[in-house]
Amino acid sequence: MKLCPAVFVVFVFCTSTGSASSRAQRDRGAAVFSASGCAHCHSIRGSGGHKGPDLSGIGRRMKTSSMRTQIVDGGKLMPPFGEDLQSAEIKDLLAYLHSCKAKK
Repeated sequence: MKLCPAVFVVFVFCTSTGSASSRAQRDRGAAVFSASGCAHCHSIRGSGGHKGPDLSGIGRRMKTSSMRTQIVDGGKLMPPFGEDLQSAEIKDLLAYLHSCKAKK
């Protein structure tokens, strides 16, 4: 199958832009994690607090929708952050947490 050169260029541009955007979103999410005090209670890869669960492998253990509910509504001992975080911040934070897939 032959691809027209213009189609190939558009394909490469779109795929590289998409991954860069995801990386930027995860970076913003990591910044939200730090700035919002998440690291006060939670650790990731050995860095952070120990009041809450270690989130190093949260992306493997929990669905994004469940993470969103936990962040927005709180639960168990975690307070809700739905009124403290902007929608975009929550989205970035979820992208970052979803990328945390370390095995314990």
